[in-house]
Amino acid sequence: MSRLEAWPLPALPEVRPGDDLAALIAVAAGDALRGGDVLVVAHKVVSKAEGAIVDLAGVAPTDRARELAAEAHKDPRHVQVVLDESAELVRAERGVFIARTRHGFVCANAGVDASNAPGPDTLVVLPRDPDVSARGLRAALPGRPAVVIADSFGRAWRNGQVEVAIGVAGLRPLEDWRGRRDSAGRELRATWIAVADQAAAAADLVRDKDSREPAVVVRGLERHVTDDDGPGAAALLRPPAEDLFGRG
Repeated sequence: MSRLEAWPLPALPEVRPGDDLAALIAVAAGDALRGGDVLVVAHKVVSKAEGAIVDLAGVAPTDRARELAAEAHKDPRHVQVVLDESAELVRAERGVFIARTRHGFVCANAGVDASNAPGPDTLVVLPRDPDVSARGLRAALPGRPAVVIADSFGRAWRNGQVEVAIGVAGLRPLEDWRGRRDSAGRELRATWIAVADQAAAAADLVRDKDSREPAVVVRGLERHVTDDDGPGAAALLRPPAEDLFGRG
């Protein structure tokens, strides 16, 4: 019988560009981390440590940004940052921008966010390469737990947001059951479990958004943890050619 446990590490101090995030987490963790654990880290602290912060004072909006901002009643500088972080603007409607980032994520505002930013005129953007960030954290943490870097994404057709994995190291991001048999002997044709996303979502349930507890230990997923860093969150991305809604 499997059993899953999750608990947040103590709050970290405010993370600033250049901080050694692994060292801060290691101090907070004490001796709590062990091999086979999954450490889920909110992307905001990773972005801050890596300097993925934009000062709006230095942003010059283009005509396109001004046009979109006028329609959405938003700061054109903020819109420009969204465009800068986007490989493709999928939809702009009713004040919402859905974009495909350079990483391949399809999400609101290309992951650009003002919440928990270090200043009133600053924005936090996604890490340049979250899989690389996850690998670096894993290598530097005691016990080499698997690392998942998580962000909040909305979902088509459903209200609310859930945490998903945008960076992964040392965890099989997917468990493929296609071709296996269910309990009645029927062949499974579509069952492909997003393990990393589910770990990210489980972690979010044990911390409050305003708790300053960006790191959560999830224990009980040892069978999915690997010695090597694995394919990362890139394995979770559906190719545009498989898009059923006409963008591929």
